[in-house]
Parts: sequence; structure tokens; C-alpha cells
Amino acid sequence: MARAYLFVATCLLAGIGGALGSILGHAVGQAGLWAGGVVGGLLGAVAGVAVARRLRWIAPRQFRPAAIGAAIGFLAAAAIAVNTLSSPIGPVLSTALVGVGALLGAARENRPAGGDDR
Repeated sequence: MARAYLFVATCLLAGIGGALGSILGHAVGQAGLWAGGVVGGLLGAVAGVAVARRLRWIAPRQFRPAAIGAAIGFLAAAAIAVNTLSSPIGPVLSTALVGVGALLGAARENRPAGGDDR
């Protein structure tokens, strides 16, 4: 169940961060709108992982790989969303990439140490 919470937290906070960043960046202009959305979304994705660590949904050692995965997932989601703005399906579904990235990152650090993966 903790994995589902991690997925939802990162997707939700990345989306909120992206929206708030866009709103704040819009005051600077069109470029600020895009830059603010990306920066806000990245911060939100990492914040989602931080919440998961704080609530013990992930182990502290999983924070960094999960945060990197969530950030990469957000960047991929942003690229897809920008190219599918004519339909609500692309931007909405691409948000799931943030949660998938966080899950993959957390799972990467969940493997037993010392194995050489042969």
C-alpha cells in the first residue's frame, strides 16, 4: 500500500507544484510561465518523495533514487504534456510518469546490497 501512496503523493504534488509554478512564473511573461511550471513541478515531485520518506512509506536510503526517478518522470511528463495540449488525455495521463519514476527509483534502492546482478 505504501507504493500506492508514494505514486499518488508524487503525482499530486508534482501537478500542484507545476500549476503553482506556472501561475507565479506568468507574472514574468510567457517564458516565466513555462520555466515556473517546470521548476515548480520538479520541486513538487521531490516534495512528494520527501513526504513519503517522512511518513515512512519509503526507507530513508530510497529517498535520493526515488526523487531522481520522480524528477525524470516529471520532465518526461512535461515534454509529453506540451506536445499533446490539444487533448486533455495526454497531459493528464503523462502525470502518471512522475509516480512511475518514483516507484522505479525506490525499487532500484530496494535491492539487496552486495549482489553483482549476474
